[in-house]
Amino acid sequence: MSNDKSDKQLRSQAWFGRQDKMGFYYRSFLKNSGTPQDRFEGRPVIGICNTWSELTPCNGHFRVIAEHVRQGVLDAGGYPLEFPVSSLGEVTMRPTAMLFRNLASMDVEEAIRAHPLDGVVLLMGCDKTTPALLMGAASADLPTIGVSGGPQLRGVYRGQIIGSGTNIISMSEQLRAGEITLAEFHEAEAAMNRSAGSCMTMGTASTMASMVEALGIGLPENAAIPAADARRNLLARMAGRRIVEMVGEDLKPSDILTRQAFENAIRTLAAIGGSTNAVVHLLAIAGRVGVELTLDDFDRLSRDVHCLVDLMPSGRFLMEDFYYAGGLPAVLRALGERGLLHKDARTINGKSLWDNVAAAPNWNAEVITPFEAPFKPEGGIAILSGNLAPNGAVIKPSAASPELMKHTGRAVVFESVEEMHDAVDDDNLDIDASCIMVLKNCGPKGYPGMAEVGNMPLPAKVLRQGVRDMIRISDARMSGTAYGTVVLHVAPEATVGGPLALVKNGDMITLDVAARSLHLHVSDEDLAARRAAWTPPKPHAARGYQKLYIDHVLQADRGVDFDFLVGRSGSPVPRDNH
Repeated sequence: MSNDKSDKQLRSQAWFGRQDKMGFYYRSFLKNSGTPQDRFEGRPVIGICNTWSELTPCNGHFRVIAEHVRQGVLDAGGYPLEFPVSSLGEVTMRPTAMLFRNLASMDVEEAIRAHPLDGVVLLMGCDKTTPALLMGAASADLPTIGVSGGPQLRGVYRGQIIGSGTNIISMSEQLRAGEITLAEFHEAEAAMNRSAGSCMTMGTASTMASMVEALGIGLPENAAIPAADARRNLLARMAGRRIVEMVGEDLKPSDILTRQAFENAIRTLAAIGGSTNAVVHLLAIAGRVGVELTLDDFDRLSRDVHCLVDLMPSGRFLMEDFYYAGGLPAVLRALGERGLLHKDARTINGKSLWDNVAAAPNWNAEVITPFEAPFKPEGGIAILSGNLAPNGAVIKPSAASPELMKHTGRAVVFESVEEMHDAVDDDNLDIDASCIMVLKNCGPKGYPGMAEVGNMPLPAKVLRQGVRDMIRISDARMSGTAYGTVVLHVAPEATVGGPLALVKNGDMITLDVAARSLHLHVSDEDLAARRAAWTPPKPHAARGYQKLYIDHVLQADRGVDFDFLVGRSGSPVPRDNH
């Protein structure tokens, strides 16, 4: 790419290029680390935005990755400065890391804008750190590269591979059904997470790393290189080199994150059997750059895409296998060869998406199946609508049971997650395998934060009968590592008075995925009467960040961002601080 913007004044020179009191002030304090004067004389200043935290074990190796980025920046003649932002660990945060995604995005955006930075490299891994950092950087709109931390190595238990999240769910159900002992359960815990990195299934972390690559905001192979593989460190170093060039080219997120890029990402999401969480995250990121994206786009663009990747939770293999098979470039090539990509979409390495993947090999057709003989014919995401979800709902057909994709059943309703947990192990619960479990008040405002509780545990008495799936409907999310016939993100949510709030025990509900329909068999007149008698639940918070969240969060069909964060403000140089 030609460097036709190289004469643009570096933003950092508004701090460091001054020969006055404030120039002395800005430079002198950074010199306390031994920084030489020439670092301030026109070198691009690159921020390394790091989400390392001991509270986020998936990102626990990011100090090493940051050092490799640093070396790459120095290789290219830049001046690297690392800074921390909020780190969102899905494993340990309560009530849910999603509650804090928007807060972290504000941290990123304001940190970029407030400091003397010309470009930024985003280090992200555990799943909410990826959208949070992309949202913040997109709103600031400085040259940006995303670098994911990579998945863990395979889990191995008694000679069998096990996957994070996916086998946690299956083995917890086995424990509840009495099929394994507590000692075996603990043995599997120790065997699952064998290295640094995020979930090695196609959960939300790996899905969002794939979205970074498909969007073109990360380097090729970003999605799948294992965290423990030296090639992950090499990718980080090359990102450090490339960001310096991008500053010279003034290549910004708004140049990369176009409508074409998001359409490529949506089709990629379907082809990899990716996490349903990517739907809300892509909607939010698109909102930050002014791209009009809707749930209808996800359904329209996914319909002609097969699920090609045989990975947990939809299939058998893990991310390590995916990388060895060819990784995301092999999937992108398969899509591009069938006219399902915008091939000329720009990417951060200066090449088009197709230039990056046109020759990508597929080394294992079991893991990445041919388009003509796909792992599953239906793409990974379907959008439902109907009188139960006027603004849409999401289901992942690749992880669902085919026999339940069209089903009518009796609703068994839980008003809260606590009520559900109290009931599922009660043998007196009036439920059988043909019923439909309905969970309310777990959406963006209702939980708050739209927690990953939508894949409700099956009732114990049903588990003992050998049943391993039932239809479950909620306004919540589920982990990208989860599976089952689970309808999620019902909008509007119950807490704000969506039709989900009006469902009663015994109502009949029909799910018809082929027709993209979710229908409650209750007349409009009866629903109106129920609405007149409905009382909104009390808000969860009277002060602080949770009150801000509840007051301003948008619904699932709009990405669960804050209403006042939609759009971007750029990176104007602020006033002096003294």
